[in-house]
Amino acid sequence: MNQPDLASFADQTGLGAAQIHVRRLAGVGPAWSRDDGRTVYPASMIKVPLAVAAAAAVAAGRLRWDTPAVVDARNATFNDAPSPMIPGYATTVEELVTYMLQRSDNVATNQLYDVLGRERATADMHALGFPNVFFRRKLSGGLPLIEDPEATGRNAFSAGDAAELFTAIAEDRVPEAHALRRMLSTSWWDVKLSRGLEPGDRFAHKTGDTDEVSHDGGILTLAEDSSRWVLVVYTELPSSEENDLRFGAFMRALRPRLIAPSPQPWSTG
Repeated sequence: MNQPDLASFADQTGLGAAQIHVRRLAGVGPAWSRDDGRTVYPASMIKVPLAVAAAAAVAAGRLRWDTPAVVDARNATFNDAPSPMIPGYATTVEELVTYMLQRSDNVATNQLYDVLGRERATADMHALGFPNVFFRRKLSGGLPLIEDPEATGRNAFSAGDAAELFTAIAEDRVPEAHALRRMLSTSWWDVKLSRGLEPGDRFAHKTGDTDEVSHDGGILTLAEDSSRWVLVVYTELPSSEENDLRFGAFMRALRPRLIAPSPQPWSTG
């Protein structure tokens, strides 16, 4: 399996200086990356480790999936997808995590900050082996930004950490991994890398967007050989339909390199 030229693919498809991580799961294949280490805001990708922190709280017995919560008006902000998460809505931890991952629901995310506690959620991620993940502020779906007196800076979750965390979720190395994969597999936002996939491919993933960045990443299973991959792409491109199409073009360029060549027939010559 030849190593793809990730920088060339990114240049050809207009993704620019994207941070890219590609690795085959099950410890049987290659891992490729193109990452200069600069800090890129994670946007809604931060919702993946927050979901893992919620799962860790469930596994530790501090919460249950059916623990009730009521949406606080202080957590209200714009959502891109339809949502029942309005002030006063009675919900559960499981529904909050599901809406956060499936629809990238900002209100559900902010409510989970309150349910989990950002310092405790950060500590739980560090204990799981992700010391560079930090939950520092709630999310805003638009201007004006949500009032967040407890904010301590910007959230931190790098492209490399995303690749490591998706790998841990795929390999059942974090609590409640099966439930998290199920939620990730129901994403409403199949508008980026998903556009370059083929029928039968499965992509349990999360996107992240602001006016300054556009990301996608997750666990990919290919239709042809059922091989499983983790793929993460962080860009410093604004969220737009044009840039979403660039993600799809990148995936179309990369995908053939992920398929193992068919065995050649024996020659009797």
